[in-house]
Amino acid sequence: MPAVFVLIWSTGFVVARFGMPHAPPLSFLAWRYALSVLAFAVWIAFTRPTWPQGRGQWLHLAVTGALIHAGYLGFVWAAIKAGAPAGTVALMVGLQPVLTALWVTWSGHESRLSRLQWLGLLLGFAGLAMVVWRKLGLGQLNALTIGLALAALASITIGSLYQKRWVRPCDVRTANTVQLAAAFCVTWPLSWLETEAVRLHPELVGAMAWSVLVLTLGGSSMLYLMLQRGAATRVTSLMYLVPPCTAVMAWWLFGESMTPLALLGLVLCATGVALVVRTAPVPAAAARGAV
Repeated sequence: MPAVFVLIWSTGFVVARFGMPHAPPLSFLAWRYALSVLAFAVWIAFTRPTWPQGRGQWLHLAVTGALIHAGYLGFVWAAIKAGAPAGTVALMVGLQPVLTALWVTWSGHESRLSRLQWLGLLLGFAGLAMVVWRKLGLGQLNALTIGLALAALASITIGSLYQKRWVRPCDVRTANTVQLAAAFCVTWPLSWLETEAVRLHPELVGAMAWSVLVLTLGGSSMLYLMLQRGAATRVTSLMYLVPPCTAVMAWWLFGESMTPLALLGLVLCATGVALVVRTAPVPAAAARGAV
């Protein structure tokens, strides 16, 4: 599942490249969430899964949906649309695994990270910087774009930790439906503030279909399941692999160059994630005893 998730999630920036010229970001995302809820509704009608139990779980799922879907994707797309360098946004959002690890270490909700896992996090971030280095200066950095990128980082980090802490195990189909409905309720009113109109185009239709059927039904469902079953730091460390995979896709689809530095960064990202995922963590009690 992690390998498939990374491949699917990496297509998000490719979808943005096809869809953004024909629709403003929040309007595109609002349509994506609405159509995704409809697709899940059809799936649920045929399979009859159980719904989350209790109002509290519905509220927790709505909060995570607003943060992970509406907040993270909305702020990323808005930052790039406002002129932020895609590489800079990727690098700033790439701090998520480090922030997650710091919170886990401080809070004690999960087993503490070993030294090799911390090394893996640092190697992964260094590799990410190498991959996006060439694109760091391609765009406009100002208070608005930096603020939007930081808001995206905060949304995905807080949303992932909140889901891991408060959302109890439940069916991924119904849980995703609640999350996406909440994301739509947040995004749709804001989309009315956009002045650019949606222009129907084959590229937009293809990007929307892929976003709904693959990114949301596939990628978002996998992210939910991995957060439900695994440690937060291990899951979020997979995000290090997304920009390298996106760079490979851009090289294959759009002819973008792959520099030796980017290739080295890809290797470092893979090595870092392998250290985080495969190295045994230090139990919190043992760590406190050692201190």
